[in-house]
Amino acid sequence: MLSNPVYDPYQILTKIYSAGAHVKQAIADTYIEEINRARTVKIVYGVLEKDRYLEYCIHAYAEKSPKLAVRTILKIALYMLLYMDKKRYMVTDCAVSLCKKLGKAGASGFINAFLRRFDKAQVEEKLKAEKDGESILVSYPEFAYRMLKKEYGKRAESIAAAQSAGLCVRFEKGEERYLEKPHIKTPFDKAYVFPNFIRDEGFDRGDYTFQSVGSIAICSVIKEGETLLDACAAPGGKSVLLSKKFSSVTAFELHPHRVELIRAYASRMGAKNVVAEQRDSSVYCENYREKFSAVLCDVPCSGFGTVSENPDIKLFKKESDFAALQKAQKGILETCSKYVKKGGNLYYSTCSIFERENDLVVEEFLKNHPEYEPCEVDCPLVHEKKKYGLQFLPDQAFGAGFFVAALRRKEDV
Repeated sequence: MLSNPVYDPYQILTKIYSAGAHVKQAIADTYIEEINRARTVKIVYGVLEKDRYLEYCIHAYAEKSPKLAVRTILKIALYMLLYMDKKRYMVTDCAVSLCKKLGKAGASGFINAFLRRFDKAQVEEKLKAEKDGESILVSYPEFAYRMLKKEYGKRAESIAAAQSAGLCVRFEKGEERYLEKPHIKTPFDKAYVFPNFIRDEGFDRGDYTFQSVGSIAICSVIKEGETLLDACAAPGGKSVLLSKKFSSVTAFELHPHRVELIRAYASRMGAKNVVAEQRDSSVYCENYREKFSAVLCDVPCSGFGTVSENPDIKLFKKESDFAALQKAQKGILETCSKYVKKGGNLYYSTCSIFERENDLVVEEFLKNHPEYEPCEVDCPLVHEKKKYGLQFLPDQAFGAGFFVAALRRKEDV
């Protein structure tokens, strides 16, 4: 008996839409038919990526907004129809069948009629008259798209629409046998992006690890030294990679379970010089004053540089969130700057594409800290040079957006 392809995506998306669950956790917490896992994950991510556009499609054909369950079914069906090239009758039958199975038979007639008369061309013609039609078409929050347009002009659409190139795998050894699969070579040693990659026993042996291109690029900017503090370290990828550049790495993480993630990561990869500690990096500790030759502050941020991997960010992040995020960013940078030895380096990074979280934070810090000066940095991955750091953008960096700046603590101040 064939399973209904709408059912598993519906279960996952309901947890996200109704309970605010993060997409990766919702998938992990939901029983999925293994034989159809790839299809289910594709639909879930696809619906979230196109959510705003799909929402518009529904409102274009519905006199009043349907209830959440019906909207979710319609979004899945529309995604399958528009982006997976599925037959209209098949999609309609599956959506109606699920509606009845959920005890919502009263809405099945509406779903049936909606999907049979839906016309993409009519929707997009109507969209042309919308003030924010461009942001709807690329399914980006209006406030965030406005910020993109202000900072990047005509390139905003390309940035917003950028897709992940795949899964980045960083090898320690034995990569030859994996490179028979389709892949893209990154500018970094032993790091490749795979459209599809199935984890095997090599992962548990520490032959390779999964690490984002952005994370690897940030590590490439950091100069070698004696002691490093990775101030916001979980899950541990940067700490482990940077353990090759430093005699010792101290990794701070606020949450206990994430401290254990760092320890497990370091153990699996054989990084014996990484020590993980549970600590709030925004709270000053005298024990660490001028202790490190380098400090990396990869601070909490809006995450808009990672929407190709975490499309639920576009659902939940609000413009009002930026004030609290900036406060946290400035607090961590302020506190951790005291832990850098004279002559040492302070690095600031985010996975954001917005100036207010990047260059402007660094600029304000430098105004208040004459003992620091900006350093020239470079990276082999395509980037834009900003006033104080390097900005990587999703349409040129394998779907990832992030920022990194380097500051030096002067010897004589």
